[in-house]
Amino acid sequence: MAQMHDADTLAFYDREAAAYAARQRGAPVRLQAFLEQLRPRARILELGCGAGQDAELMTTAGFEVTPTDGSAGLAAEAEARLGRPVRVMRFEELDETAAYDGVWANACLLHVPEDGLAAVLARIHRALKPGGRFHTGFKAGDGGGRDSLGRYYNFPDEARLRAAYAAAGDWAALTITPGKGGGFDGVMRDWLFVDAVRG
Repeated sequence: MAQMHDADTLAFYDREAAAYAARQRGAPVRLQAFLEQLRPRARILELGCGAGQDAELMTTAGFEVTPTDGSAGLAAEAEARLGRPVRVMRFEELDETAAYDGVWANACLLHVPEDGLAAVLARIHRALKPGGRFHTGFKAGDGGGRDSLGRYYNFPDEARLRAAYAAAGDWAALTITPGKGGGFDGVMRDWLFVDAVRG
C-alpha cells in the first residue's frame, strides 16, 4: 500500500512544535475566501491544524471545526490555544463519509509521499458532502525531495496535481492558482493553491 505520511517529517514537527507554533504568520486571506463560500455554521474538517490559529479563527467565525494534526506535539500546541481536544490523526486514518461541508488542509498535504497523494485525496473526497469545498496548497516543483530541515515535500507541478485529483474522485470544480510564499525554512518558493468542490 502507498505511504500516506512521512515519519521523519512528523518527527520534525514533534521536535519543533513550540518553535513552529510561535512563528509569525501572514494575514489569512485564503482562509477568509474559503469561509465565504460556506454556509453559516458549516462543518469543517481541518487537516494539519498546526498550532490551531486557523481553527481558532474558524471557530470564532461560528463554524463547527474539527481540528486534527498528524504530529502529537503540534496537536498539544493547538489544544493549549483552543482549550479543547485536538485529534492526532494521520491522513490514512481519515475514514468518514459525506461528513463535512468543507475540508481546510493548509500547507499539509505537501508532505504526503508522491505515490500516496491520490489515495489521501480520495479519502478527503469521500469525507466531503456532495458540493463540499476543499482547499490546500503545495510547494511547486518537479518531484519529491527534502528541504534543508529534512522535511519531505512532494513538490508537484500542475499536471501531477490534476492527475492525482482526477484519480481521487469526481470534482464539480477544480481551480489551481499559482502564488509565492515562504515557510519555516525561510525559503521563498513557488506554490500551487488548489480549490476543489466535490461532485
